Amino acid sequence: MLNEDLRRELAVLSAKLMAITAETAPKSKGEDDLEIIILQGEEKERVADKMIEMAKERGKGFSRDGESVKKADAILLLGIYGKKPLGLNCGACGFKDCKGFENTERREGNDFVGPNCVFKLLDLGIAIGSAAKLAAIIGADTRVMYRVGTAAKALGIAKADVVMGIPIALLSKNPFFDR
Repeated sequence: MLNEDLRRELAVLSAKLMAITAETAPKSKGEDDLEIIILQGEEKERVADKMIEMAKERGKGFSRDGESVKKADAILLLGIYGKKPLGLNCGACGFKDCKGFENTERREGNDFVGPNCVFKLLDLGIAIGSAAKLAAIIGADTRVMYRVGTAAKALGIAKADVVMGIPIALLSKNPFFDR
């Protein structure tokens, strides 16, 4: 069993390595609108506590996930600024062309800001997948959680339009999958 200090140090190192692979993941047209933040210690606890607090209005899933995040030693936040379209006029955002998308007013949803360019959301998904793959390769316990990103945005820690969180633990049993 790893001693507590080494376990924490390796969890943070895992988050840093995951951040590298998220940053270097392919981006549409090579344009990087990704936000990457690593949380540990008190900041991580603030996010977990916020998740538990949000459960009063949002349901028990927030509390369940908040309790599991308390067992993590670090959190990797990955977010995307999705307002800037790529100019492909694909219509996936719900507008006929990118000009219509660009000229629309941004709206605050329950958790995120939108609308967002679908290619930016795909970039976020590729970055998340790259980070999750590396975590699996190095044996770090993780789970991608949208509720972590929601709480981090509510606290003002993350500024991106859409944010996901990946708590990281190095325990003999993954604390994020007994749900």
